[in-house]
Amino acid sequence: MKLLAFTKHASMAISRCLRPALSTTIRSSSSSSSTSSDAVKWEGGISMVQGCSRGIGLEFVKQLLQKSEKGHVIATCRKPNEASGLLSLKNMFAQRLSILPMDVTDESTIEASAKSIKDRYGSLNLLVNASGILSIPDVLQPETTLLKVEKSSLLLTYEINAVGPILVIKHMWPLLKAGGGTGTDRDVAVVANISARVGSIGDNRLGGWHSYRSSKAALNQLTKTVSVEFARRKDPVICILLHPGTVDTDLSKPFQRNVPEGKLFTKEYSVQKLLGIIDHAKIQDNGKFFAWDGQEIPW
Repeated sequence: MKLLAFTKHASMAISRCLRPALSTTIRSSSSSSSTSSDAVKWEGGISMVQGCSRGIGLEFVKQLLQKSEKGHVIATCRKPNEASGLLSLKNMFAQRLSILPMDVTDESTIEASAKSIKDRYGSLNLLVNASGILSIPDVLQPETTLLKVEKSSLLLTYEINAVGPILVIKHMWPLLKAGGGTGTDRDVAVVANISARVGSIGDNRLGGWHSYRSSKAALNQLTKTVSVEFARRKDPVICILLHPGTVDTDLSKPFQRNVPEGKLFTKEYSVQKLLGIIDHAKIQDNGKFFAWDGQEIPW
């Protein structure tokens, strides 16, 4: 009887020990299967373009959808229902394009978008921050002299051109880490912030445009700082800054008069060049500032 009791207790103890291990094995197998399934499901990658109701951002969405039959694109802007270009693309790519409302001056909308993306896709492989302001009729104009600098202009351009993109990265960071280069030809996920050559301190020879210049310089510094942290943490994510050139958009239209012949680019040409840089980005490009032609720009 004692032997039977001992055997029974031993069997129960072994069962208790094995149960967690078996459970872990089952969970691990299930997780592996899920990861494999997601990799197949999101073949071509998940790309997000922030600030794409028009201009360069809209062109990014268009070319990302057209360059491959695979991959999904998430487009965000303040008022999706008024973004006719995006709605037209949605009709053409109903299964591959998602449109979400986001206002970079309202962090709660950024958080809400991150949650929606996590719930539907679970990851990101590319984030393009394309929003930016240079002038607003009766509100904001590029300054030609220090005498025209106003606090309101400095704060508004800084909030939209610098703070907004960094807050978007902050909330999309877990999704970018989860995605890495999975489903794409890259080894890493890419954050591409649209900057401008006038944000370069070393390249500033003309002066003027105090608010716009300083906001883009701030974006450059913030992006560089984030890239250092990603590298230190060994995250499969890199950050790059891109100067698109002078592009024929609503943003540049009031200032195109003095653009040299051949230096005013179409949206199609500029974005094609920028996507080429993104597609070939390597981990050693983390934290770099590139012009549309692939040349590095001094800080």
